[in-house]
Amino acid sequence: MRKPRVFARRITPEVLLTGEEAHHLINVLRVRPGREVIVFDGSGLEAAARVQRVEGGVVRLAVGPPAPARREPPLEITLLVALLKGDKLADVVRAGSELGVSRFVPLVTERSVPREIGRTKLERLRRIAVEAAKQSGRTRPALVEEPRRLAGLEAVSFGLLADPRASTPLGAVSWPDAGAVTLASGPEGGFTEAEVEHLVSLGYGPVYLGPRILRAETAPLVLAAAAAAVRGL
Repeated sequence: MRKPRVFARRITPEVLLTGEEAHHLINVLRVRPGREVIVFDGSGLEAAARVQRVEGGVVRLAVGPPAPARREPPLEITLLVALLKGDKLADVVRAGSELGVSRFVPLVTERSVPREIGRTKLERLRRIAVEAAKQSGRTRPALVEEPRRLAGLEAVSFGLLADPRASTPLGAVSWPDAGAVTLASGPEGGFTEAEVEHLVSLGYGPVYLGPRILRAETAPLVLAAAAAAVRGL
């Protein structure tokens, strides 16, 4: 039986889980004393643990010595994705985390339909990133940052942006072996020409994702999956 993975801010010989982590173990997985789990702290460490007590919405764990786990990708991927309608951004964070994205930056663009994201929704996206890390065996949950505007972005050493007008196909990109890469994808209506020009001035190369029309929640995952496929993430 696969051991459940739980997230704790610090790995100590005894860990008390409350809130969402305890709820999932108690009410979803129905854990009982003696059940073995894996604890990870988001810094790259994880440890074997055993449930000692389940009481009053609290799970007490006896935890073994932590050790580094090397399951993070060689590329540190930042995914800039425009604010999307409905729950589409949650789908991007969930699947992108599984593909190895290290950081998500929601973007407010000219054609974005949502112009902001509430604190409750942002915190939910962060919880989804943690859940995706637990499910996929990652040791560092992806960060989900506050929304930003294109005008406030910094220059990048290696960046790609999805643009249906680009002449370079995604398959022709020469990816770095390691280091930081930044991938940008626009809203339902795509980036404007001015936005593309601004991103190019910051070091982003426009790439063509193919002749089919991709949804705004699909395009960023195609970029992330390309990095995963090329570098074996």
